[in-house]
Amino acid sequence: MIVIGLTGGIGMGKSTVAKMFRAAGIWTFNADTAVHRLQAPGGRAIPMLDISFPGTVENGVLNRAALRERVLRDPVAMRRLEFLMHPLVREEERKFRAGARKAGRRAILLDIPLLFETGGDKRVDVTVTVSCPRAVQIFRVKKRGVPLAQIESLIAKQMPDSEKRARADYVIPTGLSKFATFQAVNRLVRTLLT
Repeated sequence: MIVIGLTGGIGMGKSTVAKMFRAAGIWTFNADTAVHRLQAPGGRAIPMLDISFPGTVENGVLNRAALRERVLRDPVAMRRLEFLMHPLVREEERKFRAGARKAGRRAILLDIPLLFETGGDKRVDVTVTVSCPRAVQIFRVKKRGVPLAQIESLIAKQMPDSEKRARADYVIPTGLSKFATFQAVNRLVRTLLT
């Protein structure tokens, strides 16, 4: 089974590309979705977050904005959050891999924003990064209602796009058109599965 690792900075089009891989028949594990599930009411991360970040959990519900604000301005808090969440997400990934292996899948995609930063590239066979011009990236994130100062802060905390592109086995451009991106994804799927 070929394990494809997909990464890219915020607003680069990673979710769109992951959907294109799914449409091509590639089972996809989304690390962000796993995080949301783990942090949802009743999720396995809630008790740990409540203890580690007092005031961010009320009646079993995580205030994501409060947690985000806290970790964005405090590198120690960010490391603590990563220390709590990464092992839980890896456990979810292991379950996904086992299910895909059991189902006889030829390839799977791991959609992991911090693929290189967390050493996830060592757990995959092929790395793919999505990339677009910075102006397009900022425009996309602003459409989500995120203030420009917070966008700049988020981008600054991520591995630079140029480094992700240099480290990736393949780069999918997402700044042209969806059709061009779709063609690039389909070419890559054909290359990997033939």
